[in-house]
Amino acid sequence: MRWHAVGLGLLVLCASLGATQDGRAGPAKTSTATFRSLMETIAAGWNEGNARKAADCFAEDALYLEPPDRQFFSGRPALYEFFGGGKKPEPPMKMTWHHLAFDEESRVGFGEYSFQMNRRYHGVVVVRLRDGKIANWREYQYESPLEWKEFVSKNPF
Repeated sequence: MRWHAVGLGLLVLCASLGATQDGRAGPAKTSTATFRSLMETIAAGWNEGNARKAADCFAEDALYLEPPDRQFFSGRPALYEFFGGGKKPEPPMKMTWHHLAFDEESRVGFGEYSFQMNRRYHGVVVVRLRDGKIANWREYQYESPLEWKEFVSKNPF
């Protein structure tokens, strides 16, 4: 009975560390809190003009795409440069999340946002996390001069 309890305890410990039953490393579970923190940190980095802060939320080999071929960046160094590099962008960026949702099992999350720099956009981003960082970013956005409340006025929630 005691060995069964010890074995069960080890199985639970391995699962919590992201290992499979046979000891191979499995995907680490990412929490909703980690997802929200990453997304808020990206927004804060952009709003502060801090490209490093935003880029560090992405995996070293991250893929960032606005389909089908509007924007595509591969890797954290390319994202750092895209986000402004070592200088604050002019005009400054302004990013606001309106809704964030995350599925812990698939490690896929969504965010509805407004972004403004040279123009104003409202859109949705879909991300997949790996090891606590964003591995994939896919965004769909609409350019609009309208503020968020006006943009969604016929269906606000």
